[in-house]
Amino acid sequence: MSDSLKFGTSGLRGLASDLMGQAARRYTAAFLRYLAGRAFAGNGQVFIGRDFRASSPAIAADCAVAIAAAGLTPVDCGTLPTPALALHALALGGPAIMVTGSHIPGDRNGLKFYTPLGEITKHDEAGINAALSASEIEGRADAADGFAAAGDRYRRRYRHFLQPNALRGWRIGVFEHSSVARDLFVSLLTRAGATVVRLGREDAFVAVDTEAFSDAIFEPRHRWIAEHRLDAIVSTDGDGDRPLLIDSEGNFIRGDALGLLTAQFVGADVVVTPVTSNSAIEAVGTFRSVVRTRVGSPYVIAGMEEAAEAGGKVVGFEANGGVLLGSEATVDGHVLNKLLTRDAVLPILSVLGMAARDGVSLAELVRRLPLRAALSDRLTEVPTEKTAALVARLVGEPEFAASYFAEVGQVATVSTIDGPRFALESGDVVHYRPSGNAPELRCYVEGETPERADLLLRWGLEAAARVVR
Repeated sequence: MSDSLKFGTSGLRGLASDLMGQAARRYTAAFLRYLAGRAFAGNGQVFIGRDFRASSPAIAADCAVAIAAAGLTPVDCGTLPTPALALHALALGGPAIMVTGSHIPGDRNGLKFYTPLGEITKHDEAGINAALSASEIEGRADAADGFAAAGDRYRRRYRHFLQPNALRGWRIGVFEHSSVARDLFVSLLTRAGATVVRLGREDAFVAVDTEAFSDAIFEPRHRWIAEHRLDAIVSTDGDGDRPLLIDSEGNFIRGDALGLLTAQFVGADVVVTPVTSNSAIEAVGTFRSVVRTRVGSPYVIAGMEEAAEAGGKVVGFEANGGVLLGSEATVDGHVLNKLLTRDAVLPILSVLGMAARDGVSLAELVRRLPLRAALSDRLTEVPTEKTAALVARLVGEPEFAASYFAEVGQVATVSTIDGPRFALESGDVVHYRPSGNAPELRCYVEGETPERADLLLRWGLEAAARVVR
């Protein structure tokens, strides 16, 4: 197998050219062999979904060939959000494979695997790797059509989440780009009474990172807001599991703020979130407990399952905004069953619904939270060996770290739950985390004011760039 294909924070990813053909077939076959070895019950069907990347149809077809070769029935669910595929497969008791690279560049792609019980764990990833075979898989497959059924199931989940006039008077732009969730949002927001404006629809795939607010793709937002008198702009990443929400002032609402507000809206008792989420969440005082994990939905899910043993409503979320519902929740009489995979619809509807219910703008809603100013961005196309060397020196050489941070402050403590997270004596935070499956280095910062956070982010990226480039 190619060295570019690796399991990361959410599934297998690598260069699309490396995944197409036998690699996709072999990983699919390994996944199915692993399931058989674990005696997972299924109904003989394996559900396949995909995003709008140019390489996704061919890779999905390769997955179908491997499924048919294993004596099972591939079901083609077409282009749909990852949580929609997961929900449909869970309801029918079968495994699923989503062909998507999520937010990473279009020359890359990936596979997200779901057992009949839900999203795979890190233990499952190891089992799939162990089941890989070098044998080639030939043949063809005629997949059954499951597109309408899978999409309708997900739409029904949220059709009554907000009352028909909950967003009456709101003007909301849907930044469509190449998101597989674009038409769904138009439908759901219109049903909730909003006036919806479609924006920026693209036929070709566009890599949208919901944590990289400086990307040029977001530059038209101020013009859109002024031209259409918008109260909000909503969007997602390519496969519809990471939300993006922009207020009427053109400000991005960070994913951890979205997750926190969602948890409050559904009445959570416990929240589970990675170390990259805002460090002030514990001080909110709304929840019985806050559990911190490494970055990646498998880690959040593991934390949620452990927390659920103590009872109560459990919500998980990541700094990228994906929200996971770990227990049944009831909002305005509407019952929402748990769904242990990242979902973009839940946080967007929850936060818009809360703002409309309370009669405040999105900006005012967020300002009520006692969160520190936080920003994040990333360096792209940086050699992974150089980013690894930088992280190793920052953690292992205190004198180097002191010199490195001297321009912005003195290091007070460092956490290494997932990449080095430096807390400075001023209370500022600078956190570096190399990507596990792309040549990228992420930087997360927190400051006392938005201006301080902006300065820290610019410094953090420039300081790292001087070392790794």
